[in-house]
Amino acid sequence: MRKLLFILFTSILLISCGSKTEKKKGFEYNRTQKEAPVKNIAAGKTAIDLSNKGIGPISSMKFDAKIDDKLVETGAAAFKQKCTACHMAERKLIGPAMKGIYERRNPAWVMNMILNPTEMLQKDPTAISLLKEYNNVMMLNQNLTEDETRAIAEYFRSL
Repeated sequence: MRKLLFILFTSILLISCGSKTEKKKGFEYNRTQKEAPVKNIAAGKTAIDLSNKGIGPISSMKFDAKIDDKLVETGAAAFKQKCTACHMAERKLIGPAMKGIYERRNPAWVMNMILNPTEMLQKDPTAISLLKEYNNVMMLNQNLTEDETRAIAEYFRSL
């Protein structure tokens, strides 16, 4: 009886474990995390063009020398409410990081992109390039006023 139980137990164990060389079919999840490849301009990263003001109601934009803390506070609240689904301050998400944006874009372009994203994504070469860089995920029009957009622009400057 012991021998029979031993044979039965080993048979079940061998059957349930299967062969180590057997390849399973279906979905397989690889847990190893690889670093994302670093893009450069030749590989499709959007070039810096500080002369482009974009398409929209803002034809020029100059900041005061001193950052307006009250405007920053208002802009931070608006950014948190309207923009954080796609943007983070210091790293890429669905869209670009906002820290250092004015080193990469003209302030008028930034405001026009916020106020007029649909037309910008259709006609502005920089916006079209960013659309391709970010897997054709379109920025949605949040229907912000120029005052709200100006506050967000000041918040970006404070980052």
